[in-house]
Amino acid sequence: QVQLVESGGGLVQAGDSLTLSCAASGRSFSNYAMGWFRQAPGKEREFVVGVSRGGGITGYAHSVKGRFTISRDNAKNTVTLQMNSLKPEDTAVYYCAADTRRSGASVDYRQYSYWGQGTQVTVSS
Repeated sequence: QVQLVESGGGLVQAGDSLTLSCAASGRSFSNYAMGWFRQAPGKEREFVVGVSRGGGITGYAHSVKGRFTISRDNAKNTVTLQMNSLKPEDTAVYYCAADTRRSGASVDYRQYSYWGQGTQVTVSS
């Protein structure tokens, strides 16, 4: 069983930065590929960014490439999403997720076994 807890969401203005953190329970965190997804009202959950088990391979959605950065600390069981140059269209509930079966992070939310409760990010114009 894996428990994920996100933190760091909030209300910011366009152009601001925000850092989201995800803390994972369990002793096998380094065996999980991790991903961040988001869901805006009335829209489907979408892939934002993912990182492989060891942290060496990352993948970004086109909409956030160059603005968002994912990192993980396997010693601390955490994954962090640094979000810069935020835009109103980044407004959503952000979820971290763990894929316990693959070494690389999938863009398909259905491949993830465990999810956090989500944290709201609101970007005003």
